[in-house]
Amino acid sequence: MPRPAAWRLSPDAYPHRDAIQTRFQDLDVLGHLNNVAFAALFESGRTRFNHAAQLWGHGARGRRAVVAQMEINYLAEGRYPDDVEIATGIGEVGNRSWQILAAMFQGGQCLATCDVTIVMDKDEAGGGLPDEFKAGLAKWRLTAA
Repeated sequence: MPRPAAWRLSPDAYPHRDAIQTRFQDLDVLGHLNNVAFAALFESGRTRFNHAAQLWGHGARGRRAVVAQMEINYLAEGRYPDDVEIATGIGEVGNRSWQILAAMFQGGQCLATCDVTIVMDKDEAGGGLPDEFKAGLAKWRLTAA
């Protein structure tokens, strides 16, 4: 797997950032944050991002969305009890799907990136993402630095 683009490794590339507390139970036998903890920390960051972006207030009421794909690229070891910072934004947007791109930082170092593809169900007419919803996503787009 190729290393993420250099701009993905800077928290300044992302429009939303949130500190997430690590837990003792997140440790592996070597005393590092384990891979399952990385996934859970990214999930916490993603749900906080969704709340901050208020995406479901943008013409998507009554529609459902599911995670279709998630890829985590592990770059460095994380430590407990230090918090991590999850930096998040929107990547590519398709007809019925969009990417949520995130990176995890601790002590200024990028520990991992996480790319998630979300797919929304069709509306009654079989259409894709509502225009209002796409406009809401656009406000949170990442731009390569």
